[in-house]
Amino acid sequence: GIQPSIIKDIERAIRLLAQTGEMAILLVEQYYDFAEALADQYLLMERGEFIARGPGSEMEAKGIRQLVAI
Repeated sequence: GIQPSIIKDIERAIRLLAQTGEMAILLVEQYYDFAEALADQYLLMERGEFIARGPGSEMEAKGIRQLVAI
């Protein structure tokens, strides 16, 4: 339940942390646009099973948006 007005602040904070290169960041997110903007890699699950994975830059080309409900 993140308010839309806060999402850009969270995105900035995640990008700053990622730029340090000192850690891996695991983002569990239900909103496609937010996840696509941040993902170096993606892993999509459905009912506990992995159904798609790959580089974040390929999410659009692979049609990942059509696989998610939100």
